[in-house]
Amino acid sequence: MCERQMDGRLMGECLEYFRERPVFGRLLRGFREKYLSYGKFAGTVTLKNLKESERDDLEGFLLKNYHGKRSASVSAERFERALSESRFRGITGKEVLELYFQEAVESKKEQQQRNERHWKNLLERAKKGAGPLAVRWIEEMEGEGTEDGGSEKTASHGFSSYVKKRDREGGEDFTEARRLLTLGACILDFLPAERGNSALYLAVFAAQVTGNPHAFDDGTKDGKFLEMLVKWYVKKTGGAREKGGKSGEFPLMGKQRLYLKAGILRDDVSNYALAAGIRAQNRRGELHAGMEGFLEEGETVQIPLSVIAGWKSAFCPGNRLYIVENPSVYALICGKWDKSCGLMCMNGQPRFSSLLLLDLLSKSGTEVWYAGDFDPEGLLIAQRLKNYYPGVFHYWHMSLEDYEKCVSGEALSPRRIKMLEKIEDPKLTETAVAVKIHGKAGYQENMADAYLEIFQGYSK
Repeated sequence: MCERQMDGRLMGECLEYFRERPVFGRLLRGFREKYLSYGKFAGTVTLKNLKESERDDLEGFLLKNYHGKRSASVSAERFERALSESRFRGITGKEVLELYFQEAVESKKEQQQRNERHWKNLLERAKKGAGPLAVRWIEEMEGEGTEDGGSEKTASHGFSSYVKKRDREGGEDFTEARRLLTLGACILDFLPAERGNSALYLAVFAAQVTGNPHAFDDGTKDGKFLEMLVKWYVKKTGGAREKGGKSGEFPLMGKQRLYLKAGILRDDVSNYALAAGIRAQNRRGELHAGMEGFLEEGETVQIPLSVIAGWKSAFCPGNRLYIVENPSVYALICGKWDKSCGLMCMNGQPRFSSLLLLDLLSKSGTEVWYAGDFDPEGLLIAQRLKNYYPGVFHYWHMSLEDYEKCVSGEALSPRRIKMLEKIEDPKLTETAVAVKIHGKAGYQENMADAYLEIFQGYSK
């Protein structure tokens, strides 16, 4: 452990001498802190609130009078001189520190240099057996430099800093760093989009990579690590340039869309689009036989997110899609549907599956009509959908006259009325003002028959 081989008996006696006298524990801790800063056994340590027994021990070793003093300043030079004049002659101050604390004593600079050598060796080992994408990720970390500020660098996603930070939190012995490098390489090697596979739900992907379906759940550190890797992957593969709806209108959808570009579905199987008349092509350009069958039978269908994620395109009869907010109104319309158009039920706030389907329909030139409730939430959904949809979009039976036909007796709270201030679309502001003045909600169930006018030959 020490720099020179020392007599085992003398080494044991030295350790015993200083361990039996607690004041030297305080003194040596001070010299160890000095060594970390200076890189050598140097400086002066001041001991305060000395007891009589501690003064006696210092006097006996340092051969200096501390009688009646409450504090004492001891220089490294005096300590080493006392060592050389004692029976422990030949042992240096640094060797005493290493002997007392049972570990090598290094300056901060020496520690940093040693850690950087270890870090580089870890990166080299992590590249062995990793796939091309993972190797590219590791090589970028090698190029991030040796600074370890602990903050993420936006240019390279700060993986080097992040992994080192996690390692410090885990004990700073490189065990956590080694685990994260292995995990990161495994994640990148098994991304469904990279392997050309169908999209996988997050829990399934987590189970495949780690054996734990909850390993990447929101709020977990490894979930944050996965998100960083997904962002890096999308940026490096150009996935961020793909066009779709404006996810800024639905902030929670941005993360879901990002993960989907890596082939990961964040939502569970309850995320579906409820629609009728939808036709689709798979990645090979073949018509989806199941959707063709539902259209032929004139039936509505719940389309899982995993199915929509595998489509290349989607379209509907007449390039027209009518969307309603409420399931009961949707059921009424489906009962009279003549297959001349497409239908969809948003069922409240849009799910990612519905927005993803709208993205595909917009690319085929589908024109959309949307009908929602006349309450603050319903009007805001309508406005956001119009802002989101990149194609032609119409409000459907959402005028002032329509509101007056379906106004209910439900009074709106002041908090909900204040939400109407967010309505900025000129085609909705008149309706929003009326809702605010009346202070009452209006529901599309109260005018359900109006929506059946889209079908030829229908009469009340």
